[in-house]
Amino acid sequence: MKILLLGIGNVLYADEGIGVHFVNYIQENFRFQHPEYQLDMMDGGTLAQGLIPTLCKYDYLLVVDTVNANGVEPGEVYFFDFDNAPPEIDWQGSAHEVEMLQTLIMMEMVGDRPKTFVLGVTPTVLEPMTLGLTPQIQAAVPLMEKTLLNHFETLGFSHSRHANIDINALIPDSYKRGLISDEEY
Repeated sequence: MKILLLGIGNVLYADEGIGVHFVNYIQENFRFQHPEYQLDMMDGGTLAQGLIPTLCKYDYLLVVDTVNANGVEPGEVYFFDFDNAPPEIDWQGSAHEVEMLQTLIMMEMVGDRPKTFVLGVTPTVLEPMTLGLTPQIQAAVPLMEKTLLNHFETLGFSHSRHANIDINALIPDSYKRGLISDEEY
């Protein structure tokens, strides 16, 4: 089975970038092994529909993103099967969520959407040209990490922590990832 851990978000809009920052954080700090499954990690930015050719190559998709939920405080962490989203999730209010939702629905309509889970956190600040995360979203990272690692364990993955890089240390260069080679980075 081919699995994709996909970070979604605009890193120039403060908390909106958590999906991208979190996937970078996981990629820098952990190594995963499975006897049969392939795990890839990707910064999907705000591409949404532009990701369809890539997403349809996978059997299983884990989307890390901001989610809006009625009546909850910023920094609330959600993990759910996309087909059974909690009723308080409204998918409104960010620069990309509706488009990503539409992308996943379009893929379902033509039978190309992989089994999809969402690891989301409710954002605090979505201000343009603000690089970084608010304290509420930073405080959610350990629970997001634990939730993701536990889910990977249920899929039969083992993991090892090979670094201890803080998510904030990755943010200043997050917009460069994928644009330059590792040697240049």
